[in-house]
Amino acid sequence: MQICQRQHEDPKTTPHAAQQTVAEDDANNTTSAQQSTERWSVGKRIVVSLPIFVILMALLCAVSLITTVPNGSHESANAIRTLDADTAVTFDTTKVSESGAKLLEYLGQVPHLGSYEVESKDTWINLVQPSTGLTQRAHVIIDAPKLPQSEPADHILPAVVFMHGAGYGTAQNSFGDVSADLASAGFVTARVDKPVWNTTDINRDYPGSAHAYDQVVEYLRSLPEVDGNHVGLYATSEATWIAPLMLQFDKRIAFQILPSPMVFTPRHSLGFFVAQDLAIIGAHDGYKAFVDRVFSADPSIVGLTNLDIQVGLPNSYGIATLVAYGDKDVMTAQADGLRTIESLAHRDGNTNVSVRVYSMANHVIRLGDEATEGTPLADFYERDMVDWAVGTVLGARQTSAVIAGATIHQPMSVPTSLHGHRALTIYGALLHIGALLALVVTLLLGIAMLLRKLWFVCKHKSARIGFVHGFRAVLITICSVTLGSVVLFCAAVGQIIMRIVSLIWGAAPVRPGMIYWSWYVLQAAAIVVVWAWARVFARIIEAVSLNKQLQQQPGHGHIPVIATTRLDIIVFITLCVTMMLQLFVLAFWGLYIYW
Repeated sequence: MQICQRQHEDPKTTPHAAQQTVAEDDANNTTSAQQSTERWSVGKRIVVSLPIFVILMALLCAVSLITTVPNGSHESANAIRTLDADTAVTFDTTKVSESGAKLLEYLGQVPHLGSYEVESKDTWINLVQPSTGLTQRAHVIIDAPKLPQSEPADHILPAVVFMHGAGYGTAQNSFGDVSADLASAGFVTARVDKPVWNTTDINRDYPGSAHAYDQVVEYLRSLPEVDGNHVGLYATSEATWIAPLMLQFDKRIAFQILPSPMVFTPRHSLGFFVAQDLAIIGAHDGYKAFVDRVFSADPSIVGLTNLDIQVGLPNSYGIATLVAYGDKDVMTAQADGLRTIESLAHRDGNTNVSVRVYSMANHVIRLGDEATEGTPLADFYERDMVDWAVGTVLGARQTSAVIAGATIHQPMSVPTSLHGHRALTIYGALLHIGALLALVVTLLLGIAMLLRKLWFVCKHKSARIGFVHGFRAVLITICSVTLGSVVLFCAAVGQIIMRIVSLIWGAAPVRPGMIYWSWYVLQAAAIVVVWAWARVFARIIEAVSLNKQLQQQPGHGHIPVIATTRLDIIVFITLCVTMMLQLFVLAFWGLYIYW
């Protein structure tokens, strides 16, 4: 009776246990059969692995070469010496225009920085996006001089509208200091929330923004004290792609002040500043080649056309223009940009272009690290900018040098040969999306295997991973070396991005460190990864060969090559595909170019 009871309670008599026992017996039989079959020697494995390694390396090197874009920029000594180190702007105010004479008569003096107290008022404007009809209710701050006259001027005061650079600036947090500077010299100024509607930095509506800013211009013209023919623009950075669009349909705009103008298309301007910054921070040349790949993308595939907006439009620099640069600006192609501005201005018949270059100033003409709040504007910039604006609206003759300040240096040329590569863009997008999705699928399979393990543990059963021929160790090896290379690659790129952002804000560059030597480590690791993959394929060939020998022996039926369960086989295939896609991602970025 006890014997029967034990037999009844024997776990091997349950269906699940029976299946597990069969799987374990199959694995044990496979192992014992393998032991009776002669395995390959180390030398034979190397002989089989070597041609596979060469083929894989050739394939990945070919991918790296095919995805290489010809370098559009090159290092070159490019400098422009200014005519005078003194940035002061002076005018002969004894002879002014008719409107300038009326302004002087009304003010009773030639105004300058700090001539008047400033008063501010708030208003709101509905900015309309022409292409969609969407409306953005924008806050506008009007700064104006507090004049001794009790009655407002009869359309006599000049005015300025401020236009934002990249980001999401508001009337409250932008241009407060320079707006007060101009207002203290007799100008009526308008600061407005940046017109963005439902757009982002990558699909900003530049033509729509031009019309929105022009709404603010028209609002200023409607004020009783503003001279509608003497309204100018203060456009910085990204806004200098918008100001030329305004000048196409608003012919009454009188002048423009352009700190750090982006003269070339976004593709070429951004390609230049990233390439230049990589050189400044000391990144390896391998990382520098990323610039050409990134800025050869063709986003028009998904309807994004801002990278190639038209520049050099008629009248872009056909009005009185002040250009301001900081010699620590790491974003602007100053030498090439200045030559282009002068050429376009002369084309439009304009000789009234003044340039000032300020020592130790960054992209926004400020000193120090812009990441810290309250950084001051460059020495004398506010004085010079106000004096130039006053002299210009008076119609006086400038007596100071038109180009003054620090020497302009540009270490490399603008990559004007860059253009969109549609086929490369599609391949790169599909590859990276596929690699990311494969990682997600692999993660989900890992979770499934973990849940399977937990289920067996809860049932007090053994959940063995059914890999044979040592493929469990093989999987661990290829996953470790491949993901290790990817992680190091991402870490290096992440540090490069952080260094560039820090440099843009005005911080001093530090020693290159990881962003230089990591490229050599990555390329060495890439070779190790490919050798590991060659060993994987050689191991599969060996397993197939051994199994053929085993099946020819009596008493042996079907013997698995990789694993004993379907889930394990699926995991193996998925992991291999995922890791191989990661290799092709690294190859896409040129990691397999060794010369």
